[in-house]
This record gives sequence, structure tokens and C-alpha cells, in this order.
Amino acid sequence: MARLSQAKLAGLNKTFEHSSPQDLLRWAHEIFGNRVAAISAMQQSGSVVCHMLAHLQLRIPIVFVDTGVMFEETLQTRDRIRDEYGLPVRTLKPKLTMEQQTAEHGVLYLSVDGQQKCCHMRKVEPLNAIKNDIDALIGSLRRADGGRRGDCPILAIDQEMNAIRINPLAAFTDEQMETYIKENHVILNPLHDQGYSTIGCNRCTTPVMPGEPKRAGRWRHLGPWSQYCGINPTDLDEDTSPSVDLPQDLIDRILGQKTDFMI
Repeated sequence: MARLSQAKLAGLNKTFEHSSPQDLLRWAHEIFGNRVAAISAMQQSGSVVCHMLAHLQLRIPIVFVDTGVMFEETLQTRDRIRDEYGLPVRTLKPKLTMEQQTAEHGVLYLSVDGQQKCCHMRKVEPLNAIKNDIDALIGSLRRADGGRRGDCPILAIDQEMNAIRINPLAAFTDEQMETYIKENHVILNPLHDQGYSTIGCNRCTTPVMPGEPKRAGRWRHLGPWSQYCGINPTDLDEDTSPSVDLPQDLIDRILGQKTDFMI
């Protein structure tokens, strides 16, 4: 195994700034083959990625983390995308039901520290179940969403998953998103029409009022200290150059290089 750091991805990230989301998805399929999946929470941007994959006829599986307390509309959106787009969808679930977790740990999401623990147990840990199955995970983060995602890279290191995160929509503007959705009649979570700009668990998500930031409806009861669940590594507060262990030939394919092992 060899090491691939975030710093080594800098040049490729710069080159990819001029690539379309579709080109990035084709690249992911070509480089990683059956070792890549796409993660979607069945929100607007994730639905756009799913549509692109289906339109490009890339049989990349969709991973959906069902925390056990999702909105029914979210589950229905998952099923529509699976059935109408013909995409393979793998649903991951936490080890404990919410009732079991509450009995053992109390109502965690009522405090900032508890929210982070709850999200880790119900989102991050279930996702770890596939860490040995993939080398790359396609996400749907966009810089236009602001906050910690304002400078989201197209390629990012995910140390916990020991994988590359690919964000093909990183540079997609709100205008581009709106145009793509309308022109392609993308399947959307109906909660977006009810004022939910972002959608998570039904315990911790509320609609957003006009003039509020997009993520104001997430963990509103905890104030501005909790706006992210931690399932996306670029949301974390780390000023480092993280790295992952991957086969050298895969790193060479990612970076478009050839390692000379001769001494």
C-alpha cells in the first residue's frame, strides 16, 4: 500500500475545476470501476447526482444511510429514484434503533456534544460498514451551500473511510442546479417544497424561513453551534493534509502518473 495525501490532490483538483459534473462521474467510473459508490441523503443535490448517473448509464450503486428517524418523504424519494432511475440502492442502518439508543444513552440530540455522538452512531458508523468495499465515494456537496462547504474541494481525502471523496457538483451554482432540475425533471424530495432547504432526521430538521441561511433548519434547537453531522469529512474543523492508504497502481491512475519502482 502507498500513501495519498490531500496535498498530492491539489494539482488534480485545479485541473478538475474546468470539468463538468458528468466528466467527473465518468472519470470516477473509469478510475475506480466497481470500487466506487455514490452517497445520497435524498436531498436536491443528491438527486441531481443520481439523475446524472442514470442518464450516463453508469451502474454506480447509491448508498443511503437510514438513521431510523428519517422523514417518510425521504424514504419515498429513495424508492422512486431506485425504481424510476433503475439505480442499485444500498440502505445502511445503525446497530441500535432510536428506542434502544435512547434507553442506553438518553436523548442525545438535546445537547451539542450529544448531537455529535448521535450523528456519529446513526450516520458515520453505518457508513463505515462499506469502507472495505470502496476506494472512492461520490458525494453532492456544493460550494454554493456556503458555511464550511464554501471552499469544498472536488477531490477530498476521507481518512475514516480510507477513501477518496468526489464532489462533482462542487462548482455547480444555484442557477445551474435550478436549470438542470427543470430541464431534466429530476425527482426531488417533496419536503423541499415545504420550506426544507436541507433535510436530515425528523427529530432535528425544520423548515427555513425567508432570509435565513440554508442550514438554519438543522439542529435549530442547539443554536449556531451544530450545523453538520460529520458524515462529510470536509465539514470537519481540521487544518491538516490528511492521507489514506491505497494501492500504488490506483494512486498512479488517480494522479495520472507512473511510479518507477526501479532503484
